[in-house]
Amino acid sequence: MTGRFRLARVAMAAVAVLAAIAVGWQVLFSNEASDSADVVELIRGTFTDVVEIRGQIEPVRSTYVTAPFNAGELQVVNIVRSGDVVEAGDVVVEFDAVTLRRTMQEKQGELRSARAELEQHDAQSRIGLEERRAAVAKAEFDVERAYLALGEIGLVSEIEAERNRLALADARQRLEEARAALASAGANAASERRVRESAVEKVLAELELAERQAASLKVRAPIAGIVNILSNYRATNPVNPTPQEFRAGDRVWPGAPILDLPDLSSAYVTARLDEADRGRLTEGQPVHIRLDAVADRDYRGRVVDISLLARVDFTSGWPPPKQFDLAILVEDADDRLRPGMSANARVEVGRIDDVLIVPATSVFYEDGRTVVYRRGRRGFDAVPVDVVRRGRDDAVVEGALQPGDLIARLQPGAGPAPEVD
Repeated sequence: MTGRFRLARVAMAAVAVLAAIAVGWQVLFSNEASDSADVVELIRGTFTDVVEIRGQIEPVRSTYVTAPFNAGELQVVNIVRSGDVVEAGDVVVEFDAVTLRRTMQEKQGELRSARAELEQHDAQSRIGLEERRAAVAKAEFDVERAYLALGEIGLVSEIEAERNRLALADARQRLEEARAALASAGANAASERRVRESAVEKVLAELELAERQAASLKVRAPIAGIVNILSNYRATNPVNPTPQEFRAGDRVWPGAPILDLPDLSSAYVTARLDEADRGRLTEGQPVHIRLDAVADRDYRGRVVDISLLARVDFTSGWPPPKQFDLAILVEDADDRLRPGMSANARVEVGRIDDVLIVPATSVFYEDGRTVVYRRGRRGFDAVPVDVVRRGRDDAVVEGALQPGDLIARLQPGAGPAPEVD
């Protein structure tokens, strides 16, 4: 029994030793794999410092389509969709004018009334002028009769002859008065008719204007292009504060911009530039542009405008950051560009040839000195370096290093490397 017991103890000890060896080899290989995953080879090459900016595509020129002016309250009946391709002359928006229809009905009633008044005036004028003409005819007849009676002077007494001459003079006076009254009545009738005609013409012009405005309720595209529906800010409310695009059923005000037709043969990338990067960019710098929605190609651009004054962003904490408006012209735009597309612009702001380059996350500050950790036979050694230039991703260093050295990506024992935005 004693021999068997001893053999069992030896077997168990052997198994424990083999397990310890296996665990040791596993730990060793795991550390080596971890070390190989957390190191990067030091290289000598060209360092390029870039400024990365997020922005969106905006057209250089846009043609805006607005609601008709002086049309009163308007309601959208039909509207095209964003992204639709239209030709010049195509109907893009149709409106239903509530106020305009009411105005047209009122003007039609005013026109009928004005024309009726004109007809009534003409009828009354004809009657009045006919009465004046009859009075003139009667006065002419009285003059003629008085003149014939004057021819009998030699046959009547002197007193009777004088009476006939007075009668002729009186008849001639009445004739002049009748003719003057006829002329005055004709002038008054003509003047009053012009007033009535002016009233008719005024109402007719207003009605024609309303009819032209009604015809303009079908708004047509002035040029060919891709439709971009604008936001209806009047439709926002505390429950739904986010503005939505104009759509059928919305009420709009006269002259409101409804949509635009951007000319995307030339486009901008508009963005906000941090204050720290303002001094690193100048107009004319080349830009490398990549669009989130167009993954199969990159675009060339050029910085064309940087605002002189900064905007203070009070929505980003305290102290509020200051940002500058930046415009980048897309030099090789194509028909796949759309307004509002998100873009990532990389602007090269510096280049240094034949330098040692390490990841920016591999440079640490330790005990009052800047170091990188180089892998040696027994682990990692801290090597003092001078940082010549630091970029977003890489840094240029000088020190007792050689190309091919393995540099730790993170400080040994500090855990996983932080993510870089």
